Amino acid sequence: MGSRCQACGVIISRYASEPVCPTCAASNSTEQVPVHVAAPIASVIWLWATPEATTAIATRDLPTILRTYRRINRLSQTAMAHVLGYDNSYVSMIETGKRAITDVASRRHIAARLGLPAHILGVTGTDDAEYRAMLKFGDSTVRLAEIARQAGHAVEAVNELWPLVARLEARAAEGRLERDSLILLTQARVALGVSLGTVLPEERLSSAARWTGHAVTVASRLDDQTFYAHTLRMHGNELRKAGHVGAGVARLEQSLELSSQPAEIGGTLAFLCRATGELGDAVKFDVALAEYRRLLDHNTGSGLLFQPFTLREIELRGLLGTGRVAEAGRLVSVSVGSPSAPQWRIIERVTVGEVFAAVNQPADAANAFADAIESAEHHRLPHQIQRTIRATARSGLQDLTHEAQAALERTRSLLAPQAPE
Repeated sequence: MGSRCQACGVIISRYASEPVCPTCAASNSTEQVPVHVAAPIASVIWLWATPEATTAIATRDLPTILRTYRRINRLSQTAMAHVLGYDNSYVSMIETGKRAITDVASRRHIAARLGLPAHILGVTGTDDAEYRAMLKFGDSTVRLAEIARQAGHAVEAVNELWPLVARLEARAAEGRLERDSLILLTQARVALGVSLGTVLPEERLSSAARWTGHAVTVASRLDDQTFYAHTLRMHGNELRKAGHVGAGVARLEQSLELSSQPAEIGGTLAFLCRATGELGDAVKFDVALAEYRRLLDHNTGSGLLFQPFTLREIELRGLLGTGRVAEAGRLVSVSVGSPSAPQWRIIERVTVGEVFAAVNQPADAANAFADAIESAEHHRLPHQIQRTIRATARSGLQDLTHEAQAALERTRSLLAPQAPE
């Protein structure tokens, strides 16, 4: 977290260049505009809602960005005014180009309301002191974002990572490619991609894979084998989730060759089991699973992927994927402890529901799916709800399918700004 605004006390980013928040800075500017009570700052998830957002942001044209933001989030001009904390007529003049916003405070305010780094709206000037602060605190930002994601707060992780990534990307685009900043940029790209891969719906997961892919490109040139293996591991899993399973397997096999520590190898094998199971490749799945189990038997598990609970879920899904339903049915009732993160409990519940449905135990399947729907909505994990929709539909559990569809719509609505009541 950053410091607090000297005017209103709200927490502001550690990268803020002013001692007040954007709203107070705008309110105290020399030119006053009609201001409403400001809405909460928007989640930046809208940036990945559609390719249209990326195109609009690339123009760096404020009227274009505002109009695109409204279309993506289905907001009226009045609702847009509520998001920005401005009068409706003032927003209309900005969108039509009749009113040009030139002062730094107002542009910072608008950028903050839309979840954009200020430099996109022309507020520049990252000096050496800011750069040193970014390097000093950037690693902590990435680590805290990872902790937030693993604790079930992936949206907050994205919101924290995006300003850091944008500043580092802007610095790299200017040709300032110091090794320290490239390492931090690569770490942040991976963390952002994985966080996006947690919260985006299935049709947008390619965005997460692109960010982790950017990280692989840089890591391959940093002469750090362990770090390179890490980026390949995470990119391979995001490729799998985005539907490019064969490409994901290739990256994971490359990561496995470069990994040396048991936890690193175990994490890669976990993803490789998942991918080969989805491909229906029983031979590769069995080899990877046996090695994963051997490592786990001889090492104290650590992390999200290297532990018995994860092994059981991966084995269940792989057995289903390779057509061994009866074996999955015998394993499904075996208890192996607790998950290390909320999302793994949800992933496991969907898989367990699929197994129970496959062995014709609809009541047990329904209980598992209902638990998954409730938890996935609570933690805002749309693609896990989408998994549940498909699974319940295949299982003939239409009431749960409808329940999951409603939960998905509610979850989607949470990732966009709300119009005023």
